[in-house]
Order: sequence, then C-alpha cells, then structure tokens
Amino acid sequence: MSESVKIIAQNKKARFNYFVEESYECGVVLEGTEVKSVKAGNISFVDAFAEIVDGEVWVRNFHISEYAFSSVFNHDPDRKKKLLLHKEEIKRLSRKVDEKGYTLVPLDFFLKNGRVKMTLGVCKGKKLYDKRETIKNRDLDRELARDFRKGLQS
Repeated sequence: MSESVKIIAQNKKARFNYFVEESYECGVVLEGTEVKSVKAGNISFVDAFAEIVDGEVWVRNFHISEYAFSSVFNHDPDRKKKLLLHKEEIKRLSRKVDEKGYTLVPLDFFLKNGRVKMTLGVCKGKKLYDKRETIKNRDLDRELARDFRKGLQS
C-alpha cells in the first residue's frame, strides 16, 4: 500500500528562527470537529511549541478554528493537544530538551493515509548573525537561479 501524503501547513518561520537538529513524525490526538477544521486548513501555529509533561508530549499555542458547519458541540480552539510518540522517542526528546537552548517546535502538518500527523523538530535558536547569513544565502541562490534562467532563454 502506497503512502499518500498531503501537506496542510508549514511553519516557515521556524526554519528561519531555529536550527533544526532532528525531526520526528508524530500523530496528533484530535477531538470531534477538529479533524474537519484541520483538513480544511483552518489552523494557526506560528507561536506553537511542545513540552514534555509526565512522559507525554503536549503542543501549546496551536489554534484550530471552530468548524463552520458544526452544531453547538464544537471544540475548544486553544486547548493543548497531545502528541503520539514511542516511549524511547519521548525519552530521547526529554534528554535533548533538558540541554540548554533546545526546544520542540512543530514544523509542518500533513495528512498521511487520512490521519493528521505533524513533524516535530528539535531546534536550537539562531542568533541575529545566523539569520543574516540565512538571508544572504537565500538571496545568492535567488540570483543564481535568475542568471541560470537568463542563460537558458538566450
């Protein structure tokens, strides 16, 4: 059976603000109409982060808007969501996060075989000079691609 993956949303700011050391694919525990809202793309996770509490991984500041076509039985948009990971992965994550400067940041959300999944990154914050270097490299790549396209057209 082939795996069908559809990306719902990506956190491009996370890759700009952090160095991504490792990434883990994990499931998300959702309730009721949250699944339909996520599939519709009504999510916001700009300031989202994950924390490990009592051997469980929870995502905070992950907003799922209420589903427009539901009745009065709608979900709480700002509740914390539990992530599904293996115990060994959680232990490895907790050891890594205990080190100074590391944090858990959601990188993207996607559907895999109809299930909502998330890529969780173990990230270390970038300094201002690192961000400048990222911008410089991006601009150089853009210039190179532009020159390459000009060379192909003539």
